[in-house]
Amino acid sequence: MEKKILVIGELNVDLIVSGLAAFPSLGREIMAGGLSRVLGSSSAMCAVDLARLGAKVDFLGKVGVDEYGEFVTDQLRTLHVGTDHVIRDSVVRTGVTISLSYPEDRALITYPGCIPHLRLEDINLPILRNYHHVHVGSYFLQKRLQAGLPALFAQARRQNLTVSLDTGCDPDGKWGDSDLLTLLDLVDVFLPDEEEARAIARVDSTETALRQLAERARLVVIKRGASGAMSLRDGQIICSPAFQVDAVDTTGAGDSFDAGFLYAHMIRGMPLDEALRFANACGALSTTGLGGTATQPTLEQVTIFLQKR
Repeated sequence: MEKKILVIGELNVDLIVSGLAAFPSLGREIMAGGLSRVLGSSSAMCAVDLARLGAKVDFLGKVGVDEYGEFVTDQLRTLHVGTDHVIRDSVVRTGVTISLSYPEDRALITYPGCIPHLRLEDINLPILRNYHHVHVGSYFLQKRLQAGLPALFAQARRQNLTVSLDTGCDPDGKWGDSDLLTLLDLVDVFLPDEEEARAIARVDSTETALRQLAERARLVVIKRGASGAMSLRDGQIICSPAFQVDAVDTTGAGDSFDAGFLYAHMIRGMPLDEALRFANACGALSTTGLGGTATQPTLEQVTIFLQKR
């Protein structure tokens, strides 16, 4: 049976403001060179890139009964992600993120809308039997789902699914507590970036964070942006360098990395070092166009890219 992935996460529209010469400051106006409306959400970008790579993917999340909700759902379908489990909220509007995009990084302003309203009670747990892997993104944004994730992950593991988690950034700056660390005991692959890993582990060293978090999750992969990625195997640090490309927009690069790693390691069964290299290629290629999904690569594109390097 072909392996199938369920992605559970936030859904929102991204309004990308690009071509900015400087960062805005209070009391002053700056001009932008471009404005785009695209599918947002870190979790959705991961799901879309998994589908581009050839995985069978469904999405479970919540949107409002509004124009943005229709747009998000239509975009997922168009990009070959299943939407049967997308929930419509008739009270709360769909979330919106305004992305101020610069070649080296981005700044985000988010109206959460439905994002924090998804709960365990909204999830029909028997659907898990249709999948081989469940990935949850943006833990810190999904405030009402957090308390239910231990039960969700435990149920998934009882049904022989593997589980991955990407917490994303914590806009409140609290970075979880013992509940999050305990949750990692049920996680097969944990995918933080450097800042997130250090903050969650409450240490100043990325390597120390990696080792501490690896005492919880079965596998920890830390994204390091232009420095590539690192992981731990048999107590030894594995560092995989990034690929140099002409970056246009870094939006969604980490999500493409997640998709690449999950596809390579969890679906294709590639060894850890090969999967890291594959994921770095996915992240690099995704930065060569505007928006989180515009230049997410296909399997063929990643294969050709790696062959040339």
